[in-house]
Amino acid sequence: MNQTTHLRRARIWLKVFIAGLVLSGLTAFPLETELQWLVPVLRKGLFHIPAQSIGFLPWIERVSNALSVTNAQYPFLAYGTDWLAFAHLAIAVAFIGPLIDPVRNKWIITFGLIACAGVPPLALIAGQIRGIPIAWRLVDCSFGVLGCVPLIISMRSVIVLERLRTFKE
Repeated sequence: MNQTTHLRRARIWLKVFIAGLVLSGLTAFPLETELQWLVPVLRKGLFHIPAQSIGFLPWIERVSNALSVTNAQYPFLAYGTDWLAFAHLAIAVAFIGPLIDPVRNKWIITFGLIACAGVPPLALIAGQIRGIPIAWRLVDCSFGVLGCVPLIISMRSVIVLERLRTFKE
């Protein structure tokens, strides 16, 4: 692969990572509304039996109820989720640097890999303390694991680009 191919590859996978962060951020704002839409979908039709059999439906109903009650009585608590959403969007913006110049901003990709590596321990430890079912903690862990994939692919191309840049100098 040549320099142009590595640069294109790094940028494509960085865009995938950025899109994941933006999607995660945007969907964290309307949690109560999303769950009010999801619960009826899981209660009927095609999704009911699998959702019920694996315990997903009871969990989602419990979370939906908790959000509704909490937001009705203590809406300011949702402010924490708003900041979580904002953090995802802010981190996505940070990855514009590597998108522009992946070699110079390689450290941001390293930061992303470190952050992704921190997701499973946080999900497993804090999730246990907070009473989150193991299946849901594993779903949360998967975000860290899956987030590493585009960053590792990008990093491999960035390392090649770095070597090519050093070789030219």
